[in-house]
Amino acid sequence: MSSFSPEAAQWFGLLAPEHQQRVLQDVTVTHYGNGALIARKGETADHWIGVMDGLIRISVGNADGKVASLTGIPVGGWLGEGSILKKECRKYDVVALRDSYVAKLPSRTFEWLLDHSIPFNRYLLDMLNERVGQFIGRAEHDRLLNADARVARCLAELFNPLLYPGLKRRLAITQEEMGYLARVSRQRANQALKKLEVEKLLRVEYGAVCILDLEGLRRYGADATG
Repeated sequence: MSSFSPEAAQWFGLLAPEHQQRVLQDVTVTHYGNGALIARKGETADHWIGVMDGLIRISVGNADGKVASLTGIPVGGWLGEGSILKKECRKYDVVALRDSYVAKLPSRTFEWLLDHSIPFNRYLLDMLNERVGQFIGRAEHDRLLNADARVARCLAELFNPLLYPGLKRRLAITQEEMGYLARVSRQRANQALKKLEVEKLLRVEYGAVCILDLEGLRRYGADATG
């Protein structure tokens, strides 16, 4: 997918034709290989970033080389609006977890849409509200849930229809990638996926996971949090 895909940008269909034309004129799509750095912490946030194909992660690290994944972004997800709105440098690294095609909308175009498109503003408000809820939930899950429940909730997050409308019920993801996103080892991610499969919440396929009970994954481990 070497060109911009409106199907991977839910907000694009909300725009007036003249606004769509401006986006198509300014957006670029770049291929990144597995492990490639898409955006670096501390750089100027001069683009809004969207996933056309593949899977990327947001992470932070320290001088000792320790890295913590904050979240994964599958097809249809967009990120970086907070740094653009606050006119600050990025506070995280953006890395390709697999071969990915990434769209970049210049910050000047993003701000132009804010000035000219009410539907875009409404979409962005809903997205920001959803993202805040997601990160609050993740902070709770990391402190209160075991590894099985963290894997379940992490998978459920990736199927959020507002944040990641490009996904249906099947996600191409390896056990190693799942471990990165849920902050557990590959072996522990494998154990969790097998357990969730036995409980008929998902089906593990070669290099992919098929969701059978999304609500079950969202609620998994609820008893542990009281």
